[in-house]
Amino acid sequence: MTTQFNQSETVVYLRMPNWIGDISMCLPMLHGLMDQGVRIVMCAKPWAKDLLSAYRFDGWIEITGNIREDASRVRTHKKQHQHDKAVGLIVPDSISSALVFRLAGVPSAGYKDEGRTILLKWPIKKPVVPMHAVEFWYNLAFQACKNWGLALAPAPEKKLNLQLREEAYELCAKVMQDVGLREYEYVLIAPTAKGLHKGKNKVWAEYAELYNALTRIGAKVVMCPPAHEVKIARAAAPDTPMVPPLPLDAFAVLCKKAALVICNDSGVSHLSAAVEARQLSLFGVSTLLRTRPWSSRAYTLGDEGNWPSLDDVINRSIELVETTKAVA
Repeated sequence: MTTQFNQSETVVYLRMPNWIGDISMCLPMLHGLMDQGVRIVMCAKPWAKDLLSAYRFDGWIEITGNIREDASRVRTHKKQHQHDKAVGLIVPDSISSALVFRLAGVPSAGYKDEGRTILLKWPIKKPVVPMHAVEFWYNLAFQACKNWGLALAPAPEKKLNLQLREEAYELCAKVMQDVGLREYEYVLIAPTAKGLHKGKNKVWAEYAELYNALTRIGAKVVMCPPAHEVKIARAAAPDTPMVPPLPLDAFAVLCKKAALVICNDSGVSHLSAAVEARQLSLFGVSTLLRTRPWSSRAYTLGDEGNWPSLDDVINRSIELVETTKAVA
C-alpha cells in the first residue's frame, strides 16, 4: 500500500546503525532523503553527534539501548513536535530497534527479519543479489520511499560525501600544528578494529613491523586512536607516535589531510572513504564485496581468508605515498 506525503511536510524518524563504519556507509541514503526535502529526526547513539555535526536535522534522539527508555524518548519527541504523520526508517536488522518505534507509535519501514516483520508497517524483502552495504541500505530507503510516494533516485552516489563543520577543520589544524604534522606529509595508521567478523579478529597483525619499515625510509608515521582504544593501539604498534584523541569530525579531517591512511576493515576505513582520503585498507576475515571502502581514492589488499603479507603492504604503502606527494 502506497501512502502519499507532501515532501516538505514528511518527517522521517531515521534509526541509524550503531557503528561508525555503518553510519558512514548510510550517508548516500541520508543525502538522498534530504535531497527530497524530507525532514529527518536522527535516532542514533550519542557519539554519532560528532560524526554528523554539520547536518541540520529536525531533531536528535539519543539511543541508549534500553528499549523502554528509547521508546519513551521517541514518543515524547513525536508528541512535543506534533509529528502526527511521522514515519520511521529502521536501518538495523534487530528486533529491538523495530520494537522501540512500534512502542513509540511510529509506523516504520525496515528489512524483514525473523521475529520482527510483525512490528513493521512496511516490511521490505532483503535483496537476493549480494551487494555492497552502501547499496543494501540505500535500497532499503528506496523501497521505503516508493511506499511513501517519494521519488528517491534508484542508485546511491558514488561518493559518501560526509559534510564537516568548519570547526572540525580548525581543531584539526591546531592539533596538527601542536604535534608538528604538515598536510600530505604523514602516514596515519589505525591498528584497531572493533568487534569480530564471524568470530574472527579483523586486525592485521604486523603494524609494529610496518611502522619500523616506513620510518626507515623516512616516512612520518602517526596514529590517533580514540581514548578508549589507546591501550589496544599501543600494544599493536608500540613505537608509533600518538596524536591526542580527537572528536570524530576532526579525526575525519586528520584522515583527509594524510598522505595515506592505513587501516583494517573498520570504522576508520569507512570514515576515510567518507572524506575521500587516500587509504589502504587491509582485509583478512571479511569480504570486499560487502564492506570495501566506498571511494575512488581507496585501495585494498587481502580478502576473506587471505591477509596480505608485510612486504605487500610495505610496497603498496610506499607506492601510494609517492603518488600522493606527486599530486599534492
